[in-house]
Amino acid sequence: MLILFGALFLLLVIGVPIAYALGLASLAYFMIEAPFGTGFVIQRFFAGINNYPLVSLPFFILMGLVMNSGGITQRLLDLSTFFVGRMKGGLGLVNVLGSMIFGGISGSSASDTASIGSVLIPEMERRGYPRSFAAGITVASSTMGMIIPPSVPMIIYAIAAEESIGRLFLGGIIPGIMVGLLQLVIVWRIAKARDYPTEAVPFTLKEALRQARRSAAVVIMPVLIVGSVVFGFVTPTETAGTAAVYGLIIGFFLVGFTVIKDLPGAMRNAIIMSAKIMMIIAFSQVFITVLALERVPDQLADFVEGLGLDATTFLLVSAVLILLAGTFIDVSPAILLLTPVLLPVAQNLGVSGVHFGVVLVSGLAVGACTPPVGNCLNVCAAICRLPIGQIFLGAAPFLMANVVVLGLLCVFPELVLWIPDAVMGP
Repeated sequence: MLILFGALFLLLVIGVPIAYALGLASLAYFMIEAPFGTGFVIQRFFAGINNYPLVSLPFFILMGLVMNSGGITQRLLDLSTFFVGRMKGGLGLVNVLGSMIFGGISGSSASDTASIGSVLIPEMERRGYPRSFAAGITVASSTMGMIIPPSVPMIIYAIAAEESIGRLFLGGIIPGIMVGLLQLVIVWRIAKARDYPTEAVPFTLKEALRQARRSAAVVIMPVLIVGSVVFGFVTPTETAGTAAVYGLIIGFFLVGFTVIKDLPGAMRNAIIMSAKIMMIIAFSQVFITVLALERVPDQLADFVEGLGLDATTFLLVSAVLILLAGTFIDVSPAILLLTPVLLPVAQNLGVSGVHFGVVLVSGLAVGACTPPVGNCLNVCAAICRLPIGQIFLGAAPFLMANVVVLGLLCVFPELVLWIPDAVMGP
């Protein structure tokens, strides 16, 4: 084990990407500890990606990229402005509510940051909001893209843990809404204290019907995706492909041939993003095999059992570990590294795989917004041209909502399991 973790630490320190660091550390282990087993590395590499549900990943990513095309984001923001724009700090509230809706479409926090931020950060600046405040809200609210279904990280966890994608999607609904509501309250209190402006928005039945007509086809998309998976009409892979086509059709009717012109670029980006995730999954499978050979999960389970921790205490301790890991490791590799180590211990204590998965993803969502690795911070920095440290300081008050919800999820499993159990049975 010293060889495995020593090599991994050294490779990460010198800047080797996490996927290749995992693979090279595992290869070093097999070459030294089991010199005749290096062929096993290749076998486990391909076994890691020889998984049919993984086909859904590029389709869900493509769906989010297609839905990001011009016009769609603006319609969602117009709908959000109609509901909350007239309150103090209207555009800040629109930012959060827009992320709640967009999170149910893109399945990615980075996509949420890019789409919402590119429109709202410049507009909030023009209306007198500090740039760090606008950027901070954008980054913090984008965390809902990982929690509210459909969610790409939830799919990765479902594959790693062999859990139901439908149950995980349903389990993320209440936590995602709780994060959004708490962030809305925080934005409103800060805006009221600093006297940020309101937006002049007509609140009439005619305007309500107009906004509903403009946005209905987009807003209903998450319901169709989650519902089709949960009720078994199609498999998650088929749903992802159908959703990508649906997004293309909606985009065509909203913005015309622009979405067709942008399709090759969206497909290229989807392929690149999917390939990165696949490489992480493949190499992490080799690394996980070494952990299993060294009985790391079993040893950790015995250690926790010796401490006499109950399920709630273990989850709270795990939440702290997840927050720390998310600070230094990106979301996908963190899921693949922490799941095989912590999940068996959680299950031994009676924690369901769905409950642990939602806790894991909710905690790592915060890590996506914390330096030095935070992916959403880097995306936002490219948009608003602020240092990531300054953006993080702007986001910190709103990320407290995520931390509070994470603690509640550890203590009250019903917040995760109530909807899956009600819809799909215990």
